[in-house]
Amino acid sequence: MYLLGYDVGSSSIKASLIEVDGGTVVGSAASPEKELEMRAPEPGWAEQDPETWWEHVVNATKKIFSQKPGIDPDDIAAIGISYQMHGLVLVDKNRKPLRPSIIWCDGRAVEIGQKAFEDLGKAYCLDHYLNSPGNFTASKLKWVKEHEPEVYKRADKFMLPGDYIAMKMTGETATTTSGLSEGIFWDFKSSDIADDLLEYYGLSEELIPPVYANMEHHGELTAQAAGDLGLSKGINVTYRAGDQPNNALSLNVLNPGEVAATAGTSGVIYGVTDQPLYDEESRVNTFVHVNHEPGKPRYGVLLCVNGTGIQYSWLRNTLLSGTSYSYDQLNEMAGSVPIGSEGVTVLPFGNGPERPLGNRDLGARINGIQFNRHETAHVVRAAQEGIAFALNYGLQIMKHMGMEIDTVRVGYTNMFLSPVFAETFSNVTGKVVEMYNTDGSVGAAIGAGLGAGVFENREEAFSALKIVKTLEPQDHLASPYREAYGHWFEELQKVM
Repeated sequence: MYLLGYDVGSSSIKASLIEVDGGTVVGSAASPEKELEMRAPEPGWAEQDPETWWEHVVNATKKIFSQKPGIDPDDIAAIGISYQMHGLVLVDKNRKPLRPSIIWCDGRAVEIGQKAFEDLGKAYCLDHYLNSPGNFTASKLKWVKEHEPEVYKRADKFMLPGDYIAMKMTGETATTTSGLSEGIFWDFKSSDIADDLLEYYGLSEELIPPVYANMEHHGELTAQAAGDLGLSKGINVTYRAGDQPNNALSLNVLNPGEVAATAGTSGVIYGVTDQPLYDEESRVNTFVHVNHEPGKPRYGVLLCVNGTGIQYSWLRNTLLSGTSYSYDQLNEMAGSVPIGSEGVTVLPFGNGPERPLGNRDLGARINGIQFNRHETAHVVRAAQEGIAFALNYGLQIMKHMGMEIDTVRVGYTNMFLSPVFAETFSNVTGKVVEMYNTDGSVGAAIGAGLGAGVFENREEAFSALKIVKTLEPQDHLASPYREAYGHWFEELQKVM
């Protein structure tokens, strides 16, 4: 018996097939080979076509089964979906997208959310939503109503990106409590829809699809979807979650005090608590975690730096275009330069408004270059250090909120494959970093198994989760990394 998990990101779609007995990954594939395009019709905007996501879900699925022709699709017990958070998908009554998705790093609704924060009252918003309405999905929907009223009138339901993929599979529109909270459609006081925000924005509650828990029966694969995917009709879809809550689940981060991190397209630190914590400036955000239950609350406190892996990708593919450096080669180059990059600093804030900076869109900065002293390697190392320093900046906000963090669990993937980045992160934060053999699509498959009840217990679900590597802060590196972070922080303060 198998479980199939999908991670629908803004860079690519990955699928993993795991065996229930032992939790072994028996197949995985990603699509496309190059990163998905983010369209920017206006400065600060970011859009993607939902149908493109589905196209690559289909491609990734077919890749797996072409590699593993002996596996019978009838033996798949359940499907799970992880997805890029905070996006807006609008569909009509025929379940067709009405416009491109306004995705997570799009900044067009910042002013709308800030005005709501002020008009409704900061204290009220933080007490009820644990966040500012900010640049989240509800504010993006308000933007559509204001600027594209004909699209809004034709809309039958709004969804998050993972909801759209689940709809393509099951034919049914639905969302989750966790998803509503990430869009700021959830009132934590009443444990219900955020009616006051809907009323303030003039949004119809009829646009909200049926609401499920993250792990339960969400529908079955239709004949049409099964035909597209090359799977069997009737497979249960039993899990969906935003990529960061799902990353936490993939690392078995489910209880208060446990912390996950990732450094993919964006960089995130995500800690679980049973208290409705919030940052007074909403620079760090709190959402419903995947295992939240009545009487047993679980909240995820999320710090996000938008400009992380996408900055490193830009460095390789644009700034160093034509050089044919692999990421492994860039990582080696970074290791040839001393801590602090001999005075070069990079502020990695070039992917839209940054919540830890109060939703400012500062753009990225490369500072301190001297032409007779610095080489490409200095910029590469400074880029990696800048990402780790930005995460540490946000970590201080989480600490001020009352989050106690000693150990951070990460998947051994993306930026954490770089020895320089991993060492910088561990030493500047002062945290032990445990690296595991997992990723988002594997987490989605495990979530599907939990939702379908195919595991006897949680221990069985995570039986294949193993530590690949552990990093501990080194006393002799503490001082140089603190000095380098101080120099980076001074540059940030100048820009701020």
